Amino acid sequence: MTAAIRNIIRFYLNDRLVELSRVAPDETLLDWLRLSARLRGTKEGCAEGDCGACTVLVGRLTSGALRYETVNACIRFLGSLDGCHVVTVEHLAAQDGRLHPVQQAMVDADASQCGFCTPGFVMSAYALWMQNPEPTVGQVEKALQGNLCRCTGYEPIVKAIEAACAKGGQAGDPLMVERAAMTEKLAALKDGRRVAIGEGRDRLVLPASVDDLADVLSAEPQATIVAGATDVGLWVTKFMRDISPVVFIAHLDELHAIEGRGDMLAIGACVTYTEAFALIAERYPEFVDLWDRIGGEQVRNMGTIGGNVANGSPIGDTPPALIALDAVVVLRKGDGMRRVPIADFFIDYGKQDRAPGEFVAAIEIPAPAEGARFAAYKVSKRREEDISSVCGAFRLSLSPSGTVDDVVLAFGGMAATPKRASHVEAALRGKAWTEETVADAVTLFAEDFTPLTDWRASSHYRLLVAMNLLRRFQLETAGESVRLERQVA
Repeated sequence: MTAAIRNIIRFYLNDRLVELSRVAPDETLLDWLRLSARLRGTKEGCAEGDCGACTVLVGRLTSGALRYETVNACIRFLGSLDGCHVVTVEHLAAQDGRLHPVQQAMVDADASQCGFCTPGFVMSAYALWMQNPEPTVGQVEKALQGNLCRCTGYEPIVKAIEAACAKGGQAGDPLMVERAAMTEKLAALKDGRRVAIGEGRDRLVLPASVDDLADVLSAEPQATIVAGATDVGLWVTKFMRDISPVVFIAHLDELHAIEGRGDMLAIGACVTYTEAFALIAERYPEFVDLWDRIGGEQVRNMGTIGGNVANGSPIGDTPPALIALDAVVVLRKGDGMRRVPIADFFIDYGKQDRAPGEFVAAIEIPAPAEGARFAAYKVSKRREEDISSVCGAFRLSLSPSGTVDDVVLAFGGMAATPKRASHVEAALRGKAWTEETVADAVTLFAEDFTPLTDWRASSHYRLLVAMNLLRRFQLETAGESVRLERQVA
């Protein structure tokens, strides 16, 4: 049965309800805020979700609770905001003009110079101030990963946020005081209808449910599916691509499910990096360092694991680790489901094992076998909030005698798709797990990969990094006794 249809999107902007019947599929929240809502405190710096000058808060209901997160308005599509609460920097100051404690702390600490980036920093600081009244310096820095400043320097900004948190006042903040009322308002917007706006190719759809999504894609198999938009947003802002018609899916609660099923972790296609962090850290602690370096806080709040897999980027951060962990991609088309090992999902550049009308429903990640060693590494030009030059993930199982029973070496940035180093793996199996064995095997990387040279890294550098990451993994898993023996020798 086709879902009932609504032809407007509805969301709250600061303290007012917005209803829009004319929304372009590729219209960004930033453009609408500045050009239509005339709220120009939110700035455009990079238009690619990198600098954070456009940071706003978006509140959404998650399992009935209202959760506010920082997002990049420059790559967040307006059509995806149905049922949300958007908060901009203009909403922070009191009605009598008194600055918000976070804003006042920025003034007191001389934490702004040219001021262009300041609204974005304020919004990131505001989100942290609400969620964590006693953050460590490390937590402050993590919250600011997605905000770049070119003139002030970060020390006074960090000090301002520490001072604001120490001063307190969260209980009296409007977003806290009005939390219950806003929760009720957003719940009232959820009417269970499909949203459809526009005609012909120039249209957008928000399905009413996952079943409705399957129906929509059966009728529109070539539609662009948009979850977090951290990649698709750049298709529009940087490459001027036509993405119509668009099907937005991030609002579908069923696709935000994440649960442990025994030794299996099942992650819905729209689970964000932020939502997945706690269970990833618990089950795969070796993954945490790389996870914390995926974009900035705003990107992790928007970006989805399912989208990172579905778009098939050769430099996506999660696919190498998911390959090393033997993850499975759960695909749905109509009422049919199928499971594909993630290593087989990536076919060629821009081509995945996904038929027209089929969509990623979930990612299933098994726990490593008992005694297996796992590691994930990212090498990039800038440590924080940067795209990988090379990403490597390894899983190793040793026999009681210390020989390699099984090994998986998966890389991103080395080929047209995320890919295993099959020749190197074959050279390691059955051999003693020693530096000498690895030294012989790394020469075979040239048979597995012919990486490109681009602005991120040269082909030679990428091959060298892949070799050195395997050497690092061997040293980290060989045990302290091996290192001590080498030192004595």
